[in-house]
Amino acid sequence: MAAVGGAAAAAVPADSKAANPALARVTHPTKRLANLRDLKVDVPVAITSPDDDSPGVLLKLGRRVEGGVGPDGDVVAFSTLCPHTGYPLFFRAADKTLTCPGHDSRFDCAKGGRRIMGQSAQNLPQFTLRVGPNGDIVAEGVEELIHGRLSNVL
Repeated sequence: MAAVGGAAAAAVPADSKAANPALARVTHPTKRLANLRDLKVDVPVAITSPDDDSPGVLLKLGRRVEGGVGPDGDVVAFSTLCPHTGYPLFFRAADKTLTCPGHDSRFDCAKGGRRIMGQSAQNLPQFTLRVGPNGDIVAEGVEELIHGRLSNVL
């Protein structure tokens, strides 16, 4: 090791690929969640994504929102496991939030699942959605890490 500015620095191997292998890339499976005609404003639809062990919610919020899809840009989906401890979240239509009964963390569904209060240090994982020509809503990915996982896809 060589000293640089008084600190020890590790030698870099000539083959930097060996020293820094590529990160594992996992393809998120697409999954049909519902159809637009199944949704009503502020009535949550229980879903699972990317697999059956990952509960979530599909919401039609009634106004264009961050990350929203569909003709009105108001359809979003989120994990319903609190990022803090994994408690199941519940939807509050009055302020369009998902709330944790464990430690009162609240997440704004109209603003991409942004944490607005409580113990959680993370925002809520939001699913990336696509709407097909027949109105089918499909999950294609997720932003943020789902609670309790090292990868969003098992």
